[in-house]
Amino acid sequence: MPALTVLLPVRNALPTIPRAVASVQRQTRADWELVVVDDGSTDGTREWLRAAAREERRMRLIEQPARGIVATLNAGLAAARGRLVARMDADDECHPERLAAQAACLEANPGTGLVSCRVGFGGDPAANAGYALHVDWINSLATPEQIALNRFVESPLAHPSVMFRRELVERHGGYRDGDFPEDYELWLRWLGAGVRMAKVPRELLTWHDRPGRLSRTDPRYDAEAFFRTKAAYVAREVGRILRMSRERKARRDESPDQQVWIWGAGRPTRKRAAHLEVHGLKIAGYIDIDARKTGKRVGGVPVISPDELPEPGGMFVLGYVAKRGAREDTRSRLVRRGWVEGRDFLMCA
Repeated sequence: MPALTVLLPVRNALPTIPRAVASVQRQTRADWELVVVDDGSTDGTREWLRAAAREERRMRLIEQPARGIVATLNAGLAAARGRLVARMDADDECHPERLAAQAACLEANPGTGLVSCRVGFGGDPAANAGYALHVDWINSLATPEQIALNRFVESPLAHPSVMFRRELVERHGGYRDGDFPEDYELWLRWLGAGVRMAKVPRELLTWHDRPGRLSRTDPRYDAEAFFRTKAAYVAREVGRILRMSRERKARRDESPDQQVWIWGAGRPTRKRAAHLEVHGLKIAGYIDIDARKTGKRVGGVPVISPDELPEPGGMFVLGYVAKRGAREDTRSRLVRRGWVEGRDFLMCA
């Protein structure tokens, strides 16, 4: 029985699948199986995989008609025999020590359920500057605490870079289908259930950025889909934090009132924050550095300046500013005033 399963979904990837499979075969740790699920390929990929599976005894090929990425991933999970499951995509490339390093991390940390790694950007950083910056941001999240605190900003993990305990699927469910990014929804659900996620601080995967990848072409991965997806989990986490705050204040005989305010009063921010109200989270007002907005009301609630913020504990703030550099500025302003991230505020965009 293999200790590790590498799960690789594929459809029409003949130019890149040989490189991906070869990178798994070069691993320094050899106790793996490679489960490849072919989702209705028509370009010769399936024929190449059949031939490769005849040569590589650790490779198992599952063939199915085109059913989509979620059904393909779940078919692979159902077939996995390893205690640990590593994700891989057909256009990406594992570094030789990837499986060994990630498995060692999980084996040394029984309280950790999933481990990722730093990834190399396999694209043109000038032509695709946004994606390259996203890779830099992902790589900056090194600890479980950083991953958990930043999970509502963007997806904190590169999907093909993760390895997780298979028991998490049995306990918390696998991939879900819908109008949302299936990997981000999974991370949010598992983190919300208390799964600890870590990262090996080494570059162990090259994440290639090709024009036809799903994250570029499928509407489930556009910006609004991310905001819709995380709204339910943000509301749930804020509710949990506020309950804990009320309990602390009750023990100290303090006033339990703590309203939720949004940092950022621009139209895009208000539109995205409105998803929270669908999930029962009432917005008391907005905070903005723009003097043209402060002192006014938008959507029936007030807009105040950062100078009007009370001491920590008087309100809970969700930072929804999206302009580059604004998130860091908001966080530093709050921290300088003694606010604690994860207790008094969260960054969400």
